[in-house]
Amino acid sequence: MPLFKPRPPERKDSRAARLIALTTGGRPQWTPRDYGALAAEGFAKNPVAYRCTRLIAEAAASTPLAVFADGRRADDHPLKTLLDRPNSEQGGPDLMEQFFGNLQVAGNAYLEASGDAQTPNAIGELYALRPDRMTLVPGPRGWPLAYDYQAAGRTVRIARDADGWLPVLHLKLFNPTSDHYGFSPLEAAAFAIDVHNASSAWNKALLDNSARPSGALVYSSKDAGDRLTDEQFDRLKTELASAHSGQANAGRPLLLEGGLDWRAMSLTPAEMDFTQGKHAAAREIALAFGVPPQLLGIPGDNTYANYREANAAFWRGTVIPLAERAARALTGWLGAKFPGARIAPDLDAVPALSAERDALWSRLQAASFLTDPERRRLAGLEH
Repeated sequence: MPLFKPRPPERKDSRAARLIALTTGGRPQWTPRDYGALAAEGFAKNPVAYRCTRLIAEAAASTPLAVFADGRRADDHPLKTLLDRPNSEQGGPDLMEQFFGNLQVAGNAYLEASGDAQTPNAIGELYALRPDRMTLVPGPRGWPLAYDYQAAGRTVRIARDADGWLPVLHLKLFNPTSDHYGFSPLEAAAFAIDVHNASSAWNKALLDNSARPSGALVYSSKDAGDRLTDEQFDRLKTELASAHSGQANAGRPLLLEGGLDWRAMSLTPAEMDFTQGKHAAAREIALAFGVPPQLLGIPGDNTYANYREANAAFWRGTVIPLAERAARALTGWLGAKFPGARIAPDLDAVPALSAERDALWSRLQAASFLTDPERRRLAGLEH
């Protein structure tokens, strides 16, 4: 009789996930905000948010993705071919620009892997899916079991295959109030976007109103009892409409007579500090996205001495962390189909970081106590 009873095999699982499963298991979890409103008001109508989104998406997508296998760079690897030509309609940078753009607008980005009909259990193409059409379906333990994609009045469920692999990559930004969806920078900057849009709308309305603030003509005459006759009232209305309305009459002085007085009934642009308020809102929008205001031409921000420093900070603080995170997510997702392969951003091919690379190489060359293999490893030439 054995002295010790064999222990049952361990089963790793999150104990907290069972609480999530009690409330969400098997039921679709909708995106907890109006994606259409964020896209319409933040991206389509606000030039600052639009430019921030484009800057981040284009910069991150322009960072080349390298594939490493067996400890060396493998440019002829099938995974590298898939990343360079993910589908018949898009190149690698085009797909990743759409992917990163969705991430900035919605806080969520999705890639779908399509199988190769000629090669079973192989990936043939990659596609970026719209976040507003995706619905996460959690499994019994709270983790994603499948995704529902809705388009043209139909719903397609993308579920795990026989090996348990899910052909959807879901990259999301941190959200402290949701277990399944990310938090969009547009939502964090929503108040600043509203202020900026309202300032633009107010400025447009002011120009349409001949650049004059709202006011009133006040008639004061003791002899007439502080009241215009019907004939005087109609003549005054006609004169205002014909001689002081429209763009052609903008700035034309108003000649008052017979006890008439003009009284402004709204604040002037100077009193509202209109320009500075709009620039402050623009800086808040740029702050939410992680873009230095200097790159957007917004005055009043002298954090960086010049444009080059601001651009380097943008790459180091925003673009590179995003590109590295996407590369790690792609490695974890596609690693099941390409065993032993690893994806990493090729930072040596980024022109914006050339000055930093030159400084690093100079320091390594001056370090006489290092060997050549150590210099190559510290320079990131060997992985």
